[in-house]
Amino acid sequence: MFRLSHYMRQLVDPTPVRSRRGPVKPVVIWNLTRRCNLRCRHCYTSSADVAFPGELTHEQAMGVLEDLGGFGIPALILSGGEPLARRDVFEIAERARQMKMYLALSTNGTAIVGAAADRVAEIGFDYVGISLDGIGETNDWFRGKVGAFDEALAGVRACKERDIKVGLRFTITEDNAHQLSEMLALADAEGVDKFYLSHLVYAGRGDKHRGEDAGWSRSRHAMELLIDRAWVAAAEGMPLEIVTGNNDADAVYFLRWAERLFPAERVAHLRAHLEAWGGNSSGLGVANIDPQGNVHPDTYWSDYTIGSVKEHRFSELWTGDDPMLAQLRRRPRPLKGRCGACAYQSVCGGNTRIRALQLTGDPWAEDPACYMSDAEIGVKAAGRLTVTPFRGKSHDPVHRFH
Repeated sequence: MFRLSHYMRQLVDPTPVRSRRGPVKPVVIWNLTRRCNLRCRHCYTSSADVAFPGELTHEQAMGVLEDLGGFGIPALILSGGEPLARRDVFEIAERARQMKMYLALSTNGTAIVGAAADRVAEIGFDYVGISLDGIGETNDWFRGKVGAFDEALAGVRACKERDIKVGLRFTITEDNAHQLSEMLALADAEGVDKFYLSHLVYAGRGDKHRGEDAGWSRSRHAMELLIDRAWVAAAEGMPLEIVTGNNDADAVYFLRWAERLFPAERVAHLRAHLEAWGGNSSGLGVANIDPQGNVHPDTYWSDYTIGSVKEHRFSELWTGDDPMLAQLRRRPRPLKGRCGACAYQSVCGGNTRIRALQLTGDPWAEDPACYMSDAEIGVKAAGRLTVTPFRGKSHDPVHRFH
């Protein structure tokens, strides 16, 4: 996750660069269940509203939680499917809260009403992220249900009414990129705390629909909008936090933007902060446990399993000698192609490896979703097409929903 607003503030009000001390403990994204009341086009777990066999029992889940607490993970994100579809989700959350780890809920928002919203507030989740992939019918088309937009928006408002920190998550594609400005306006109108732009990752149904991924020019246009919004927020003290995910080229694009507009010493300070962050953190600062208890380098690496918490503790698996984890933790990573020749490896960390794996069969090949030109990243004669400016807007997908 690239915290755009955080790093924008470094240009306005610089703070010392933090250095890591001791082994990195991962943020754990735990997919509690594949069950979900929606059927999103880009769902990376291919979830549906059915009971999936083999998911962790309550006793197994509570045992995993005790191990995570003892291991000292800094944060736990409860996800799905739809995590609120799991009957013991609040028991799990309540115990996690007692362990004093940062606790977040990643949800489609449609179930955060009434008593469920009250429980989320009572437990004291640090953050609730609600996914919306457009305005009105556009969102409903993406999520496979008429009325999903209104239901999710009701969930946002239920969180705000209960003083729960809440954010919107928007996955940009060719079919909804034209609504990014409207989504930012919605975030402002509803008074949400965070806006998260997610790039498409080729996993689950997201891999099936990879042809709908936003083109390079659209991704760049989106970053221009977010950078403008984050700059105004930083300069004027506005509260909305803007972050992006699943394309660490965003950090490089932002750094290049700063290079054009700020003094060299301020840019050097910003780059030091970005290098301390290090970009993509799969297998190092991020881990995933899927509904059946399999452990992965992140939520999108479902085809690569480190082991199962049904057989071994997560803490043992994560600190073992898994060869893929060892490679992911290398700095620099053994990257190839444009990524291997890039002058900004220390900033983006090689970007999202699973996209390279899905398209080429090689996890170390260049990330096809990097939208930076050869000249921008210091690569000579790599054969990359010239990136052209964004013009016009995406076609409207609503007619396909009916």
